[in-house]
Amino acid sequence: MKKRCLSLAAAALTVWLLSANLAAQTLPKVSVEVGESKDASDLSTTLQIVVLLTVLSLAPAIIVMVTSFVRFTVVFSFLRHAMGIQTMPPNQLLLALSLILTFFVMSPVIDKSYNEGIKPYLDGQMQKEEAFDKAVQPVRKFMLAQTREKDLALFVNIAKIEPPKTEADIPLHVLVPGFVISELRIAFQIAFIIFVPFLVIDMVVASVLMSMGMMMLPPIIVSLPFKILLFVLVDGWYLLIKSLVESFHV
Repeated sequence: MKKRCLSLAAAALTVWLLSANLAAQTLPKVSVEVGESKDASDLSTTLQIVVLLTVLSLAPAIIVMVTSFVRFTVVFSFLRHAMGIQTMPPNQLLLALSLILTFFVMSPVIDKSYNEGIKPYLDGQMQKEEAFDKAVQPVRKFMLAQTREKDLALFVNIAKIEPPKTEADIPLHVLVPGFVISELRIAFQIAFIIFVPFLVIDMVVASVLMSMGMMMLPPIIVSLPFKILLFVLVDGWYLLIKSLVESFHV
């Protein structure tokens, strides 16, 4: 009982010393104020911060919709399913590889967009409307180079607008979905070519196992090492990434 009382007293003393130490220290104060601005540059800076935060929140959707990310990630996912390994490579690795290749393919477009639109606007040499048009033009040109006329015509008819006479007349809300549909079509075409050799291996292994009477053994377990061996022998990653990167018209 005496030991318990001493322990409680020591704990109370420790708490009191900590509270006294915290009270003696100076804590930082953070405050947010809303009031009238005396300088026009304050409002401009605030708007720039709001726009920047908005762009950063929409950046993932922008990367997926208007870049080469769709083709890369769909093809890599089909490759993993064709080989019969559901968790290897992991999703994080495939997404990271798709992002790296997307930045590689889009780097000329991004540089041109920055030099022609964003940089002049930041230097005060161009108004925001003109800067936006200049910055979007390289991205529009990239998307138009990958998009079929049939896909564009589909969304022009759905939107019930007049057929554009020139490429500059195509609105973004028509161009972006047409671009995504075209990317999905090309990705599925590449995926079909990838599936064929692995499907042949599965069929051969299944036929051999059936002829040997080993019907209880799943063919995918036996065919998986042969599919990995085939992919390694033909230098599959080199051929696949080379074909994907060269398939874009920049």
